[in-house]
Amino acid sequence: MEKYTVVVEKGENGYYIAYVPSIPGCHTQAKTIRQLMERIREAIELCLECGMKPEQKTSFVGVRTVALDGHGTASPA
Repeated sequence: MEKYTVVVEKGENGYYIAYVPSIPGCHTQAKTIRQLMERIREAIELCLECGMKPEQKTSFVGVRTVALDGHGTASPA
């Protein structure tokens, strides 16, 4: 069984957005997380059926926030 890292975000419109970093262009959106996960699974399957080859395997490490002051200088948030 192949496993893919899926990134999930919530848009301003309230919809959840999912994409697969190792398969460029593989993304979807839905109103609920449950529906989103069904749709991203379908999107992955369709991408693979169309001959798209996953790029280098990645593993999720975490999420960080970077704050910029008014001068463009970055500092950890």
